[in-house]
Amino acid sequence: MKVVSFTFNTFAENTYLLIDEASGATAIVDPGCYAPAEQQELKNYIETQQLKVELLLNTHAHIDHVLGNSFVLSIYPGIPFLLHPADLPTLRAVPTYAGPYGFAGYQPAEPTGELTAGQRVRLGQAELEVRFTPGHAPGHVVFCHPDSQQLVGGDVLFRGSIGRTDLPGGDHATLLRSIRAELLTLPDETTVYPGHGPATTIGAERQSNPFLIS
Repeated sequence: MKVVSFTFNTFAENTYLLIDEASGATAIVDPGCYAPAEQQELKNYIETQQLKVELLLNTHAHIDHVLGNSFVLSIYPGIPFLLHPADLPTLRAVPTYAGPYGFAGYQPAEPTGELTAGQRVRLGQAELEVRFTPGHAPGHVVFCHPDSQQLVGGDVLFRGSIGRTDLPGGDHATLLRSIRAELLTLPDETTVYPGHGPATTIGAERQSNPFLIS
């Protein structure tokens, strides 16, 4: 599994491509591309690499992670768009505040399917494991590829920090439980690709993250 990242929008959000190198099958995770130049950058990379986009996945539905959903579905019509149902209210609230946040041109998109805890999502010859990690958002999930020890983690765990919990549906204790149960149970060598900032590893955060050291 190859992971390619792009940093988009004014929130410096990380958008990811998960690529099954054996087949070229690709999932787009949390497309934050809003400006036309950002949209073109994502599209050009996919076309240049001759990737086969088969899935649109959201770890959660805060505005910075969903700005490009409609764009992705417009250029890859018919692909499944999957979100945990507990985050549907989060997604459907975005149009109410997109304008004041500077994204008046935001176009909403509705999921075509659901993500659930423990679900296995097929991507070419690879398989992604869905882990349910509420706390930052009610329906937050992460996508784990155990074979390559890689995880796309949204806004759960960052290098030296954790996701904020002061937004609607957030809860600090719940987030810490999610991290300990669903992330810290992974091997130390697991690379974590967060929704903002640089990648880290489970081992590094276990040893030095001030929110996780008891």
